[in-house]
Amino acid sequence: MKLARDVVIVDYLRSPFSRSRPKEPEKDQLNDYTMDEVIGMLWKELIKRNNLDPKVIDEAVVGVARPVLEMWTYGGKLPSFFAELPVEVASQQVDQQCGSSLDALRTGVMAIATGFADVVLCAGMEHMTHIPLGGGNPAVKVSDKLRNDPKYSMYDINFSMNMGFTAQKLQEMVGFTREEMDKWSVRSHQLAAKAQKDGFFKGEILPIEITLPDGSKQMYDYDACVRADTNLETLLQLKPAYKPDGSITAGNASPLNAGATSMLIMSRDKARKLGYKPIASFVSFGVAGVDPTIMGAGPVPASKKALEFAGLKAKDIDFWEINEAFSVVSLYCMRELGVPEARVNVKGGAVAIGHPLGATGLRLVGTLARILKQEGGKYGLATQCCGGGQGVAAIIRKE
Repeated sequence: MKLARDVVIVDYLRSPFSRSRPKEPEKDQLNDYTMDEVIGMLWKELIKRNNLDPKVIDEAVVGVARPVLEMWTYGGKLPSFFAELPVEVASQQVDQQCGSSLDALRTGVMAIATGFADVVLCAGMEHMTHIPLGGGNPAVKVSDKLRNDPKYSMYDINFSMNMGFTAQKLQEMVGFTREEMDKWSVRSHQLAAKAQKDGFFKGEILPIEITLPDGSKQMYDYDACVRADTNLETLLQLKPAYKPDGSITAGNASPLNAGATSMLIMSRDKARKLGYKPIASFVSFGVAGVDPTIMGAGPVPASKKALEFAGLKAKDIDFWEINEAFSVVSLYCMRELGVPEARVNVKGGAVAIGHPLGATGLRLVGTLARILKQEGGKYGLATQCCGGGQGVAAIIRKE
């Protein structure tokens, strides 16, 4: 299956991912900002450095996993206002939980592929200090109506809303050990720390001015949760987080973060006409549903769908970005799809870099495009699990 029109990535940019601390907000490097404001910064910079006339932008699509309170975007318009886009630019907000920005990207790609747009700005955001997990979530009210309905009792809604519980259940079902998950976490930190040291992430991070506790200003330009000194002995000492004898801990799960991501995509014809050299092009997407109580299984069927639509096999994919919401998610996906470790998350994953929910999908695709350009190879696949029992995947091709 081929897209009706070629859609390409012209540019990609994100904020650094800070460490969210809901009980100590002053320690979050991005505490002074709302993420719609940060998206505005990212979009402004994409426009500026590509010398793009904002009047040619057709749509702006924003993904948010928890679109409540300050993360409600007025149909995507608030980030557009911060970016000073022309009022004629249409906007929308997309919610597919953790896959929100990847689905925002899918929405933009489909608009271009079908000829309804030529230029689309995509973005994702989450501020887990300002809107922590469990804060301001209207779904809690809905769960009371579903909880006692026998038709849905097998999908324990209250249970499945706690991602840690679902990861613990998945781990028990698929059999990876605590040590295997912790080893994967150590790998994530080591690779991310090396990528930081080598300056890889500076190629995708927009430095942001922050105010330090002493009142001084500083440019913040690194992912705060990456730790080069992470080791297996330390991780194995951490207490289980969701069950007294469980295996999911703070060490083999992604941290809480604030951050925003952005991408400029176009039809190939439009990019050529405007004189741009794309980074990568889109091949296919896949979305799938799974039992919400094991939502971490979602990347497997989603990736299979994306591969089928593309007419490819897992062995054809040179590099994978499998989101490390929990280490078990990546390990399970690799085992089920037969993917060798050497091709997965080669610059580290979310256990180290961070997972600001609705922002993550675009980071996966953007980082993957840059890896293909730097390391070689033809195809890359990015995939992640989503709350509610879903998976989403995208396949891109290096230009």
